[in-house]
Amino acid sequence: MAFKTTQQMILAAMALSGTGAFAQAAAPAAPEPDYTLSYNVGAVTDYRYRGISQSRLKPAIQGGIDFSHKSGFYLGTWLSSIKWIKDAGGDASVEWDIYGGYKGTAGPIGYDVGVLRYQYPSANLAVSPNTTEVYIAGTYGPATLKYSHSLTDTFGFFDSKGSYYIDGSATFDLGSGWSVVPHVGYQKIKNTSAASYTDYSITLGKDFGNGISATAAVVATDADDTMYFTPSGKFTGRTGLVLGVKYSF
Repeated sequence: MAFKTTQQMILAAMALSGTGAFAQAAAPAAPEPDYTLSYNVGAVTDYRYRGISQSRLKPAIQGGIDFSHKSGFYLGTWLSSIKWIKDAGGDASVEWDIYGGYKGTAGPIGYDVGVLRYQYPSANLAVSPNTTEVYIAGTYGPATLKYSHSLTDTFGFFDSKGSYYIDGSATFDLGSGWSVVPHVGYQKIKNTSAASYTDYSITLGKDFGNGISATAAVVATDADDTMYFTPSGKFTGRTGLVLGVKYSF
């Protein structure tokens, strides 16, 4: 291997020794992908939605797919096993959610606007439980406030179009993959005041890395136990501990 100039010899020696400017220069940053596609599967000891059990206080399996574009637009779908439709005399054993929206920032505020469709295939209830909501959320620091408004009858309640759910939560990073999330929400069911209620929860989360995470949540409501109950008479809004595990990839 021959070098024609002293300068070439010096540069070559620097590169080989790893002590020169060439070795110290950082590699160019990879360009941001136009979009990401992610998947998740998981299980919970009880599927609670807005504080109310959807799975008769029993375990449920769940999974979803999410598409996010670098512009801020996103689409996703998510499914969970359920029991409440059959408990109400229908025939659906799955909740299928389809959603899309846009996320962005305005100064220090992060915002999220979108639409969400809850679909219950073959439900066969007198009032369709299929529900469409639009939502808007704002995040400042660890805190998020969200408002959801129904464009249809809400989860099978008659003449309940225009119902809404407003909730606040905060995510606190405890370090080493641990987090804690307190939450409070209020569900208003229009024209059925007895069905309206407030729910509360506090969730401890752990990210184990490699896409694996787990949660433990204490969930409670002040819902009317004559409105929300299983066929055996158990209150589906009662205080309970819900454990969950999820794998994202």
